[in-house]
Amino acid sequence: MAAEPGGTRGRLSRDKVLRAALDVADAHGVAGLTIRSLAAALGVKPMSVYHHVANKDEILDGIVDLVFSEIDLPVTGGDWRVEIRQRAQSTRQVLRRHSWAAALLESRRTPGPANLRHHDSVLGTFRAAGFSITMTAHAYALVDAYVYGFALQEASLPFSDPDSVPEVAGPILEQFSTGEYPHLVELATEFVMQPGYDFGDEFDFGLELVLDGLAQRLDSA
Repeated sequence: MAAEPGGTRGRLSRDKVLRAALDVADAHGVAGLTIRSLAAALGVKPMSVYHHVANKDEILDGIVDLVFSEIDLPVTGGDWRVEIRQRAQSTRQVLRRHSWAAALLESRRTPGPANLRHHDSVLGTFRAAGFSITMTAHAYALVDAYVYGFALQEASLPFSDPDSVPEVAGPILEQFSTGEYPHLVELATEFVMQPGYDFGDEFDFGLELVLDGLAQRLDSA
């Protein structure tokens, strides 16, 4: 723990504080991110943190912006389907690294530059492809609902990787011995428990259905 606030202040920067906050949130969730825990992670006194951020809300604004900065931006004017697919896949990968963020990405009242740039690029991609203003709003909401929803579901699964599925599924299957849940047994034994199963593969399948639906609407318009 630093003893001299003056010296500490010289070593810290807003960027360093926010990146440390991102690490704390990744390790302990948003509930575990406090001025005190952030100061401990930085090895400084809490007062030193206040020289760079006013409160937790400002910290959340900052780390949400850092998360947005990691997501690939779609290229306005490119093939909209390719660009939105890449953006969706990138968003999912980023949210796998920062599982706490899915519930916060659209919550900030003071969005940062990466946040605003991201939203503007997605809107521009839809508009350049010929989507009307109304359809652009629908498309953006639909894609994000799917991506964020999948990310939340994926983060909540009781297994962390495909190799751990049998370990988790085994005790659950024991509850099916009464024969009351034939369809669950069928899905578990003929699909989920098979070699090569990965819940993450469902993401691309669902994403293509979403993009197919949007493409049909665009063509009909």
